[in-house]
Amino acid sequence: MLLYLCAHIAHYLFIMNEQSIKEQHESIVNLLKEQRLKEAQTQLSAMLTACSDGNLHNRLEQAQTSYQYMLQYMRQGIDDPERDKLYRNLRAETWDIANQAKANILDGMSYRYYQTLHASNRQSEKVTLATCLHTLENFEDDMAICQLMPDNQQRINELGNKLWETNRQLFLATWGNSSWSKETAAQAQSYLTSQQLRPIDLSLFTSAVTLSLTECFDIRKCLWLIDAYQTDNPMINQRALVGLAITLYIHGDQAALYPNLTARISLLGSDTTFRKDLSRIYLQLLQSKETEKVDKKMREEIFPEMIKGVNMMRGMKFGFEEPLEENDRNPDWEKALNDTKFNEKLRQMGELQMEGADLHFSTFNSLKQNPFFNDPCNWFYPFDLKHPAIVKLFGNNLKESNRLIKTLLQSGFFCESDKYSLCFTMTLLSPTQRTQMLEQFDRQMPEEMLDKENVQNIQEYASRKEVISQLYIQDIYRFYKCSQRKHELRDFFKEELALHKKPLLKEILGQTEVLIEVANFHFRKEHYTEALETYRLLADKHEADADIFQKAGFCLQKERRYREAAEAYRRADILKPDHIWTLRHLATCYRQLHDYEQALELYQKVEAMQPDNSSLLFLIGSCLAELQRYDDALQYFFKMDFMENNSLKAWRAIAWCSLVCGKTEQAERYYEKILGTDKPVAADYLNAGHAAWIRHDIDKAATRYGQALNAYGNMQDFIEMFNKDKETLLNSGIREKDMPLMMDLML
Repeated sequence: MLLYLCAHIAHYLFIMNEQSIKEQHESIVNLLKEQRLKEAQTQLSAMLTACSDGNLHNRLEQAQTSYQYMLQYMRQGIDDPERDKLYRNLRAETWDIANQAKANILDGMSYRYYQTLHASNRQSEKVTLATCLHTLENFEDDMAICQLMPDNQQRINELGNKLWETNRQLFLATWGNSSWSKETAAQAQSYLTSQQLRPIDLSLFTSAVTLSLTECFDIRKCLWLIDAYQTDNPMINQRALVGLAITLYIHGDQAALYPNLTARISLLGSDTTFRKDLSRIYLQLLQSKETEKVDKKMREEIFPEMIKGVNMMRGMKFGFEEPLEENDRNPDWEKALNDTKFNEKLRQMGELQMEGADLHFSTFNSLKQNPFFNDPCNWFYPFDLKHPAIVKLFGNNLKESNRLIKTLLQSGFFCESDKYSLCFTMTLLSPTQRTQMLEQFDRQMPEEMLDKENVQNIQEYASRKEVISQLYIQDIYRFYKCSQRKHELRDFFKEELALHKKPLLKEILGQTEVLIEVANFHFRKEHYTEALETYRLLADKHEADADIFQKAGFCLQKERRYREAAEAYRRADILKPDHIWTLRHLATCYRQLHDYEQALELYQKVEAMQPDNSSLLFLIGSCLAELQRYDDALQYFFKMDFMENNSLKAWRAIAWCSLVCGKTEQAERYYEKILGTDKPVAADYLNAGHAAWIRHDIDKAATRYGQALNAYGNMQDFIEMFNKDKETLLNSGIREKDMPLMMDLML
C-alpha cells in the first residue's frame, strides 16, 4: 500500500513539474511575442538551471552579450543600420533556445511518447538519415534479384519486414528530433534528390517531418518542406504543403523571425499554383473541423433513415422464374424508392460528399483499435501492397486475380489508414473464405466496371492534388482523434485554424477571393462569429459588396447584435437598393430594438412589392399593435385570416387586439374558436380567461385560468405570465384588489 501511495505521489510531482516547465516556457514565449527580449532572456536563464545541456547555456550567454552590446551602442547614440536585423535574430535565437530547453528538461519528467523519442534521439543516434536512405534505395533492386531466385518467398518476406522496420525507425527518429543539425539537414536533402527512393517512403518521411514540427519549430525542417513541395510527385508535394500550413499555423509568430523562410514564402506567393494549392488546403483543413458534426449527422440522421428505406424494400424479387405478367413492380416499392425522407438523406449525403466532408470517419473509427495502429508510422503509411501486414493478410491474393479489391484500395475513395482498416475487417474470415470472397467479388462485378478505361479514370482521380491533400488531412485527423496517443497531442483541429491571420500567410491567404471563400464556408456552417470577422476584414479592405454586407448583417442578427446588424443592412441597401430580403431583415432588427415606426415603414415598403404575402401582413399588424393602432392592425390580421383560411396565428392576433381595444365580444368569439381547436397553448387559456373576466363572466374566467395553470405546469410560471398582462386588465376595469381573489377562486 505504501509503495502504491509513493508511486502516485511521484506521478503527481512529475505532472506538477511538467506543468511548471510548460508554464515557464509559455511565459518566455509570450514575452518574446511582446518584444520584451530582456525579460525573456532573464526568465530563460532561470529556466536553464534545470537543464544540463551546456550548449544551450553557451548560446544564451552569447545572445545576452550581443543584446547587451546592442543596447549600449544605442545608449551612446551610435547609428547601427543592422540593429533591426540583429534584434530579430536575437529574438529568434532566444525562442529556439527556449524550445530546446523545454524539450530537454521534459525528457526526464514527462510520460509523453514524444519525450521518450526525444530522449532516445539525444542519447544515441544509431538511426541516421543516411543509413536509412541507403537501405530504402536498395529495396527495389534487392527485391528484383530475390524474385529471380527459386524458393524465394521467405527472403521476399524478410525484405518486406526490413523495409517496414527501416521506415518505422526513420519515422520515430525524425519525429523525436527537435532540431536538425546542418549534417542531418543535408542528409534529408538527399531524400528529395534520390532517384531510387520510392514515393511511398518519401511520403512517410514527409509526415514524420511534419509531426516533429508540430512539437517543436525547426527552421531547417520547415525549409525542407518547402523543397519537398517543389518536387513533381503530388503524393509528396501535397503532404509537404499540408505540413507547411500546419507548421505556420502552430508556430506562425516564431517562423516570421527567419528572413530566409519569409523570403521563400514570399517568392512562392507570387506563384499562382502555390496560392491555389494553399487556399484549397486551408479550406480543406476548415472542412476537417466539421468531421464530428458530419459523423453525428451520419449516425443519427442519414444512416437510420437510409436503413429504414432499405428495410422497406427487403424481399423484392425480380427473378425470371416468375411469369412475365406477375413480374411487374409493386407500387409500394416505388413509393419506398421515391420516399421523400429517403431521397432527402441521399441528397444530403451527396452534398456533404461534394463539399469534401469526411463521410467515412463514422464507419472506420471503431476499426482503429487494431494492433497495426499501435505503431504511429502506420497512421501515415501510404497504402502499400508490400507492407508486411498486407502480405501477411493476403499473401499474393491481391494481384490481377482480385482486380476489384486492388482497384478499390488504390482509389481515391478512402484515406490511407482507412484502406488498411478495410483490409483488416477481412481478418474475421478464414483464409479460405477470404479467397473465395475476393474471387466472388471479381466474378459478380460487371466487366465494364473494371475495364481499362474505368480503372484508368479511378487512378487518375486518386492522383489529383485536391484528392491527395483531402485524404491526407483525413489521415492526420484520425491520428489526432483516434490514436492511443491522442491525449498527448495538441489537437489543433479544435482550434480556430485561421491561417489567414498568421504573419507569413497573411499576404497570400488575405487575398479577397480567398477571404470570401473562407467567410462563406463559415457562413454555410453557421459559424457566425468567424464568418462575421472575415466579412469585416473584407469591408475594411473596401472589398465588400451588398451580398457581403447582407451576410454580415445576418451574422450580427444571429448574435442578437441588432443595432450593428441594422447598420450592415443599411449599407447593403445603399449598394443594392430596395432588395426585399434586406428590407425585411432590416425591419426585423428595428422591431427587436422596439423601433416599431421604422420597422413599420420598411415592412410597408416591402408590402408595396409583395401585397399578398401573408407573413408580411402579420408583421405589419404586429408593428401597428405595438404602436397601439389596434383598428389598423385588425385590418391586416383579418386580411391574413382570409388569405390563409382559418389561420390560428391570425385568430390569436385578432383576439388579443380586440381585447385590448375594448371589442370584448369579438375577442371572446375568437378565443372560443381558438380553444375549440386541438392546438390551444397555455397563453390561449390565459388570454381567454382575461376576455371572460373583462366581460364579467367570473366562472368562465376562473375555469380558463385553471386550464392555463395546468398548461404552464406550475404556479410560478402562471403568475409571471399573468402579471405581464396586469396593465391590460387594469385598463379594462379589473380591480387590482380582486386579482388575489381570482387566484384563489381559480384554485
